[in-house]
Amino acid sequence: MNDETNEIKYDMDENIDDSVITEETAVQTVKVLKEKLKKALAERSEYLNGWQRAKADLLNARKRDEEEKREYIKFANERMIEDLLPVLQSFDMAMGNKEAWEKADKNWRIGVEYIYSQLTKALSDNGLEEIKAIGENFDHSLHDASSYEIVSDKNMDNKVIAVINKGYKLNGKILIPAKVKVGEFKG
Repeated sequence: MNDETNEIKYDMDENIDDSVITEETAVQTVKVLKEKLKKALAERSEYLNGWQRAKADLLNARKRDEEEKREYIKFANERMIEDLLPVLQSFDMAMGNKEAWEKADKNWRIGVEYIYSQLTKALSDNGLEEIKAIGENFDHSLHDASSYEIVSDKNMDNKVIAVINKGYKLNGKILIPAKVKVGEFKG
């Protein structure tokens, strides 16, 4: 008998002499051992299940934290980018006035265009994208219709025919809808 069996046997009856173990005592000892084993297996199963649930909960919490962190980082610069959008729109207006733009010194225009391209690249690298508008179907979530103009082509009905102010999205979120003119077919 090993120490554990002896310990269990003595727990049952400390007065039993090792040399006088009867068949009845052996049967009782086996019954007690089976009960203790059954209880230990049940506890082990309960502890294992609890540990597995805790481990799964921890892994899920880590995944949630990582996802929240990615989302936070994605939109961390949103306010700064929103503050830069009027600057970007000013560049667009300045370069959009072709007559005045062509009168400016060529080297100066090249410098301004270079600065503009640096600004747009930096904003694009941080998730800013221009909302496509010309020729697209008018979409209330992406476009702000400033006016409707009658068009002769039925295919241009409810399509954006001109952009007044560009619109922008940051990582898929609308920051500024594009201000547009929409075609309206009157057949």
